[in-house]
Amino acid sequence: MSAPVIEARDIRRDYLVKRGLLGKTRTVQAVKGVSFAVEKGKTLAIVGESGCGKSTLARILTLIDPQTSGELRIEGSPVDIAAGRPSRDLRRKVQIVFQNPYGSLNPRQKIGSVLTEPLALNTDKPAAERRDLAMAMLTKVGLQPEHYNRYPHMFSGGQRQRIAIARALMLNPSILVLDEPVSALDLSVQAQILNLLADLQDEFDLTYVFISHDLSVVRFIADEVMVMYYGEAVEQASKERIFADPQHPYTRTLFAATPRADADSIRRRMAAKTAQARTGT
Repeated sequence: MSAPVIEARDIRRDYLVKRGLLGKTRTVQAVKGVSFAVEKGKTLAIVGESGCGKSTLARILTLIDPQTSGELRIEGSPVDIAAGRPSRDLRRKVQIVFQNPYGSLNPRQKIGSVLTEPLALNTDKPAAERRDLAMAMLTKVGLQPEHYNRYPHMFSGGQRQRIAIARALMLNPSILVLDEPVSALDLSVQAQILNLLADLQDEFDLTYVFISHDLSVVRFIADEVMVMYYGEAVEQASKERIFADPQHPYTRTLFAATPRADADSIRRRMAAKTAQARTGT
């Protein structure tokens, strides 16, 4: 087993919440002692219902919010943004792709600016090189160089998510945190984006933390699965083991309540969509 690229050890996140204008302050535990480790080139899927703490954990992993306690390690080094501002180099290592691609893109900013901005803020590369890298990344995610000068509203939902993925990759990160990246897309477009993510992971040797409530998507993309329930990780195992023999009662309930779909059905939808496009029907 190789050393983990990202590792969480007993991560906790508490929020102070006031009840009413004159009410007492109470502590809400959003994440309760979560631990995991992900090797290079692998995908950990974090699943659970809304409110279980998945997105809170994602914000900690991407250095947006600090953990209240516990240790986060990235490429072996401990990280605690509450103790000090993370370095530019550290922030480059972890990037996030959000659920809503349109909401994460500035509608007044051309796609070229969207892609070159991370390079302008975090590197010393000249403008011409930044433009060339952005053009190359558009091609990598299945878009065209002429898209460089267009605005987000001129693209479909799937194309916008490709742009969001391209932006996340501009700094050559080692880890991508994907927070429900296909849940807002049509099923056929979901399959295209999942295939793209799989190809990019192979090409760049990326490590994914993939957050989702859709078990069919998780079954397609994950190596390991961690199930969260009210802020706790109640079960974690390989994809094969957890789908074949879930141990925790909540995991069994979650799986039983989800319509059965698997990677083969996603691939069939993708093949049907491709065939339809070729025939023009």
